[in-house]
Amino acid sequence: MRLLFISGGSAGAVFPLVPLAQAARNAGHEVLFGATENVMPLVSGAGLPGVPLTSKTMKDFMFVDHNGNQMGIPPDPHERNLFNGRGMARLAIGSLEGLIPLVETWRPDVIVGGKLSYAAPLVAGKYDLPYVRHALNLGEPPIIDLSAAAELSPLVERMGLVGLPDAEMFVDTCPPSVRRFDAGPAQFMRYVPFNTQRPVEPWMLSKGDRPRLFVSAGSRVTRDYEFDTVAQLVQKVSPMDVELLLAAPDDIVDALGPLPDNVRAGWLPLDVLVRTCDLLVHHAGGNTMLTGMVAGVPQLLIPQMPKQVGPAERLAEHGSAITLRGGEDTAEVIAESARALLEDGSYRERAAAMSEEIAGLPAPADVVGEIERRFAGRS
Repeated sequence: MRLLFISGGSAGAVFPLVPLAQAARNAGHEVLFGATENVMPLVSGAGLPGVPLTSKTMKDFMFVDHNGNQMGIPPDPHERNLFNGRGMARLAIGSLEGLIPLVETWRPDVIVGGKLSYAAPLVAGKYDLPYVRHALNLGEPPIIDLSAAAELSPLVERMGLVGLPDAEMFVDTCPPSVRRFDAGPAQFMRYVPFNTQRPVEPWMLSKGDRPRLFVSAGSRVTRDYEFDTVAQLVQKVSPMDVELLLAAPDDIVDALGPLPDNVRAGWLPLDVLVRTCDLLVHHAGGNTMLTGMVAGVPQLLIPQMPKQVGPAERLAEHGSAITLRGGEDTAEVIAESARALLEDGSYRERAAAMSEEIAGLPAPADVVGEIERRFAGRS
């Protein structure tokens, strides 16, 4: 079979799809991975053949409307979710220029699209191909889909479609115990952490006497985007008597200036380090959160975007995390919450239970087998 994976324009949109794409390729299927040109190094770094669908970046579509007008991020949480949906819809429209010729030339048998990659259902509907939708994290608010559908409605009508086609299979990496209450049927799949690697050093494999805290603000941090989040997290956490690991691009680390002696900083491989950590402190990004869940590590979550609040609160309700909302993340509260997560054994017990739940879900290779069973011979 030929499987065409379609992703967005960031590491957070690429990494969740990599394990299934690799499993499909390992099973002998032909795989192509389409995304924005700027993330092609991430795709090729995963050993997958990538096809750039547009030379523009995700930000080009998020912050510029159809008329070329610049837009800022709305402060209202509801409007922020609408903003995200519209931006991802414009990314889908911009990706069709490269995607349609690819589909017509390569003739895939199945389209696999990330949950916010709306170009996937568009081409699946246009060419009557099976469409598999793949989760990116623990679940986005449905309003994002509704906003994207409204933005895409003129194009959908021109393409002769009744609406955005529904997926014939939804691959969900969110464990059942922390899914949204209104989440629909799914083919569950075990989350397999994937991130950019660097050479492993001996200190990464074991920790010293002090608690090891891993701090991250996500993979999209730049000097213009969420830099203050990183700087403030370091300022608030570093005074604690811990070993602090700060995951950030090297240029961001340089911009932070001199760091305390108890801080190691740089582009750190979370999947390697996580099992040596006692606590993750981060912005509630999906890949970071799920990686911690796989390893059974308690988490202190400080959501930066409205869509991250729901997943963070569900994990806190599960008992394996503490979530701090806007304005609660003072240095004192962060230190108090971190101490609770480190000293109260119930958090680690619940985190271990979550790890066991994830380990019991079908592996990516099993899900490839289900795709074969459902869709082989359809095209």
